[in-house]
Amino acid sequence: MSTLILHPMLVLRHISLYQFKNYFSQSFDFNKRIIGICGKNGRGKTNLLDAIYYLCFTKSYFTRSDQANVYLPAGQAGPASGFRVAGNFELGTEPAEVACVLRETGKKECLLNGRHYERFADHIGRFPCVLIAPDDVQIVTGGSEERRRFLDALLSQMDAEYLKKLMEYNRVLQQRNGLLKSFAEQRRTDQQLLDVLNVQLGRPAAFIFNRRRDFLYDFVPIVRQYYREISGEDYLIDVIYESQLLKQDFKELLEWNQERDIILQRTTAGIHKDDLSLTLEGSPFKAMASQGQRKSMLFALKLAEFESLNRHKGFPPLLLLDDVFEKLDAGRMHNLLEYVCCKNRGQIFLTDTHCERLQSAVAALNQPFEIIQL
Repeated sequence: MSTLILHPMLVLRHISLYQFKNYFSQSFDFNKRIIGICGKNGRGKTNLLDAIYYLCFTKSYFTRSDQANVYLPAGQAGPASGFRVAGNFELGTEPAEVACVLRETGKKECLLNGRHYERFADHIGRFPCVLIAPDDVQIVTGGSEERRRFLDALLSQMDAEYLKKLMEYNRVLQQRNGLLKSFAEQRRTDQQLLDVLNVQLGRPAAFIFNRRRDFLYDFVPIVRQYYREISGEDYLIDVIYESQLLKQDFKELLEWNQERDIILQRTTAGIHKDDLSLTLEGSPFKAMASQGQRKSMLFALKLAEFESLNRHKGFPPLLLLDDVFEKLDAGRMHNLLEYVCCKNRGQIFLTDTHCERLQSAVAALNQPFEIIQL
């Protein structure tokens, strides 16, 4: 007789916001698996999703500066002093309270069950989360940096060692770039010190390269599957890993480009130049694809991220969908909601400017839901 294995479920039950973006002081309870958030533009729908994301990543999805997240009182020239976002999660039967605080001094703190993290990186991946926002189409149409950021965010939630190596690589890369600039200023080259940094850069580079390459072998088939399901098309799409390390080892790569690096005063080769080449029937995707196909590719990538985290963690991550009704036609919207709300058992947050449209769309799925109107 087989035994039914029940995997844990991650849910957010409550969130409180103080001086965060357009919220001075407000809290929300989430009692259902599917939560619709509706209201006119400027009411704080996206900001609420960003607050949830902040609790999972200790940073905003949309802004790099924490100060940009601080509430700006009406009629005042400057923002308030600091903010606080706190949430109550449940993973299976285990409750957890997360709080992220920006102090008046500019010091940032993150706490899990009242205990401070010494390193924010230790929090990444504990409460996995995937956010899909309108501007994410840049992953498909933008430069390589957008796709690297997408890949790094996914792998960092799955593998703490990957995040550690990525931070190490970026730190040494910054040191190497600083050294290259000093060569121009001092008009002399310290080859010995450059060789030391090359070795230090090579260790995390090799780890990151191998992890990216191995991961994409399993990831790409999932992307293809979701593209077919969302678009209803059977075109051949592909995601190809492009890295200089596929043709040359890292030591040789740096030596080959050293003269160029010294002239340009920056490191011109390495895994920080990696890219994901997206293709449609063998041609560059952004050149060939229609608007609908680009949106389908975006959602395929994001749902493949969601599914990869689900398989790795053993439970679905939180899924945050911002303003997707404006970006997809009826057919693609139906296919997307069918998957995220019916086939997926995790908690979903959706925003829309039209309350009636949101209510109608989720009610048609015959799943328990609630609507929060802002």
